[in-house]
Amino acid sequence: MAYPGVMHRYTPHLAAFEHATISTPDSPNTLLWIGGLGDGLLTVTYPAALAQLLPSNWSLAEILLSSSYKGWGTGSLKRDAKEIASCVHYFQRLRPNTKILLMGHSTGCQDIIEYLVGEGCAERPRVQGAILQAGISDREALVSVLPPDVYDRSVKLAQDWVADGRGDHILPKSCTNDVLRSPVTAVRWLSLASPDKNGEDDYFSSDLDPKKLRTTFGSMKKETPLMFLFGGADSHIPDFVDKEALLSKWTGVVREGGGIVDDTNGGVIPRATHNLNGNPDDVVGDLIRRVNGFVRRLEEGTLTPGAHL
Repeated sequence: MAYPGVMHRYTPHLAAFEHATISTPDSPNTLLWIGGLGDGLLTVTYPAALAQLLPSNWSLAEILLSSSYKGWGTGSLKRDAKEIASCVHYFQRLRPNTKILLMGHSTGCQDIIEYLVGEGCAERPRVQGAILQAGISDREALVSVLPPDVYDRSVKLAQDWVADGRGDHILPKSCTNDVLRSPVTAVRWLSLASPDKNGEDDYFSSDLDPKKLRTTFGSMKKETPLMFLFGGADSHIPDFVDKEALLSKWTGVVREGGGIVDDTNGGVIPRATHNLNGNPDDVVGDLIRRVNGFVRRLEEGTLTPGAHL
C-alpha cells in the first residue's frame, strides 16, 4: 500500500515521514510520533489513519531513530532523546511559531519521559504536549513471558558482563529465548529487565516506589500537558496490573508535582490491543477521538493545573 507524504531528513542520517493530507496547510502544527521496540516507519498502522483525521491545522510525522527496527538492542533512551531533540529542532526551524506535540507508542513513551525529565532535559527544545500510548513495563512483560530460569540466567549473565566491562557485548539468543528478536547488549537488557527496579527503561512498572515516581512523573512541567492511553486488551500488560488504578496513580503524581494530565480524554481504550494493528475501526476511532480531544484542549488553553472538564 502506498502512503503519500514528505520525507524530512532531520539529520544527515535520520528522517521523519510526514503523512500527506487533503488540506495540510503550508505551516501546520506538528505531531511527532515515536514507535516502540522493533518499530520503524509505517509498522504501526493507526498513525496513518490519525494523520487524516487530525484538525486541519495539524500534521503527523513518524520519526525514524537509530533505535528503529532492530537498532533498539544496541541503543539507549539517552540516544533516542538526543535524536528526538534534533527532530524537534528541525521542525521548529521549518515551522516557526507553531506547536509541536510528541506522541509515543510503547518504548516511544519511555523516550518521551526521558526527553522531558531525563539528564539534559533543560537543554532540549520544549514541546507543547505529550501523549503516552501503551507505556508498559518491559520488566513485567518479560517476566510474564520468559520461563523463570531463563529470566534469572539472562539477568545474571548481563550483570556479570557489565561488571567485567563487556556491557556493550551482544547476549546469546539462548540467554533471552530471542524473545525480542533482535541482537541486544548486556547493558540494554538490564535497562529493560533488571529486577532491582533501577533499569534505565523502567519508568512504567506497577511496583515502582513513590519516591522514584516523584523524580519522573512528579517532575513534569505544567508547560507540557500529558495524556495517558492504555489498551484494554493489551497482552503485554500482565493480568495482575489494574490499568485504571495505575493510570490514576501516575496522574496523581504528575498533579502533585504541578504538572497537567488530561484524564478526560485519556484512559483505557476498551478492546484496544498494544499497537491497535488489526483492531476494529471503532476501536481505532476511539483512540483518534481521544487524541483530537487532547489537541483541541491544548489549542483552547483549557488544560490547566487541576482542570477536569
